[in-house]
Amino acid sequence: MQSAVGMRRIKKRAEQIKPKVIGSSVSRKQAAQQQVYYRIHSVACTGNEAHLSVCSMEFIKPNASFPCMGGKPAAVSCVPGPQFSQVYGKKKRPKVTSTVRLKGGWRIGEGRVEVLKNNEWGTVCDDRWNVQSASVVCRELGFGSAKEALTGARMGQGMGPIHMNEVLCSGQEKSLWNCPYKNITSENCHHAEDAAIRCNVPYMGFEKTIRITGGRTRFEGRVEVLTPQGNGTEDWGVICGDGWSTREAMVACRQLGLGYANTGLQETWYWDSSNVTEMVMSGLKCTGDEMSLSHCQRHKSINCKRAGTRFSAGVICSETASDLILHAPLVEQTVYIEDRPLHMLYCAAEEDCLSKSAAKANWPYGHRRLLRFSSQIHNIGRADFRPKAGRHSWVWHECHRHYHSMDIFTHYDLLSVNGTKVADGHKASFCLEDTDCQEGISKRYECANFGEQGITVGCWDLYRHDIDCQWIDITDVKPGNYILQVVINPNFEVAESDFTNNAMKCNCKYDGHRIWLHKCHLGDAFSEEAEKRFEQYPGQLNNQIS
Repeated sequence: MQSAVGMRRIKKRAEQIKPKVIGSSVSRKQAAQQQVYYRIHSVACTGNEAHLSVCSMEFIKPNASFPCMGGKPAAVSCVPGPQFSQVYGKKKRPKVTSTVRLKGGWRIGEGRVEVLKNNEWGTVCDDRWNVQSASVVCRELGFGSAKEALTGARMGQGMGPIHMNEVLCSGQEKSLWNCPYKNITSENCHHAEDAAIRCNVPYMGFEKTIRITGGRTRFEGRVEVLTPQGNGTEDWGVICGDGWSTREAMVACRQLGLGYANTGLQETWYWDSSNVTEMVMSGLKCTGDEMSLSHCQRHKSINCKRAGTRFSAGVICSETASDLILHAPLVEQTVYIEDRPLHMLYCAAEEDCLSKSAAKANWPYGHRRLLRFSSQIHNIGRADFRPKAGRHSWVWHECHRHYHSMDIFTHYDLLSVNGTKVADGHKASFCLEDTDCQEGISKRYECANFGEQGITVGCWDLYRHDIDCQWIDITDVKPGNYILQVVINPNFEVAESDFTNNAMKCNCKYDGHRIWLHKCHLGDAFSEEAEKRFEQYPGQLNNQIS
């Protein structure tokens, strides 16, 4: 039953609503005096039902009148969920710490289900996963009931722990953690069985204010947006291509209902097929998870360096995308220091893999101190990861005798307690290939003989610790406590379904002779509280070791 306070609020709201009499042209006074006909009465919900029809209620017989003694027409006032709250105003609502989240989906209200346990995010096994349990998650996130309960890692596989198995909700629980479930063991569930959901979400109509034109298919074209004019009308206009990147394109594709962005284009002269010429947006800067381009930051007045429709923004959308993720424990297990002679570092110096002070060294005498480790990059998305540049534009490097397919594939940074960079390294993706794959998945990419480069879904590329440039030059770093940070695809050159899991962090202790890493984890693997504790652990309060 509704609480007494809730019923009083509904009645008070109902008193403000004038009853309508359908099919008659009478005055308000006459309408108020006439009898209102009701369809249902005595509705009794617990508040957790997926739909009003599930609640207990009584129906009025056809053509019968029911005076609703002591009552008024029912009224509701809805409050937007967390994802929609900023759409209705600039005031930010208090942030509520959630113990459930969705990952890997491109629509609002869909994705792989992840839950927070012991300050670490993990997935849910799909054994006995159903719509009732999915509806509990949807409501907990501020959406409606569940549209679908998906099994078999349909929204991609997670990499962390699996926290729950055989979840059996009645559908009325307020949180997934209130439902009966079993703890997981490595023998009875794997990430290939990660549960996912699609929720019923409010219809916002964002797709009515955007369109793409001139493309060869419905998934590509020049982006045009509908904006209000000074005379009270609305008209279509184009977007300045300056600064337009994959993240802005991701928002556009989501708003269009076309999935992920495969590419964000800064000039579209080859798609100039409409008579729209006015530029109505410039300086767009999106985080990538907005529901509409209108929610992104942008210039108050149009300021475009390259004017003209030929330099307007465009997109190529895709229903699937890759998702790269680093295997953090391997970094922790393989780290070591090497003092490498300068005469063995000519190729590395040519490819700018040493710190700036190396240029002043007495070549070929002396050495550089290198922080080395292995990195294993998995593709857990739903599309192969391919370099942005086609093989016709790959650059041959004679020294290492390989092709570079991307300018920068990975950043390696050593950070101080206050976040400043004390040393760095980088890895060009000279050889993106399938080193190994999960059981049942075949390798598709191999670098030998100018082969195709990429990482297949369900496979990983291993950069061994003994490969050139797989290091950070720490020759000039003083002993102390630091944070090691590794970022994959740092410039967002290639589209992914999730960029938040591209960074990995470790606590790092260096005593001048040896080095230790601990608490290596993905950037989004811990709760916010645990991440703050990680960044302020006691060893970092005094950075220099005495």
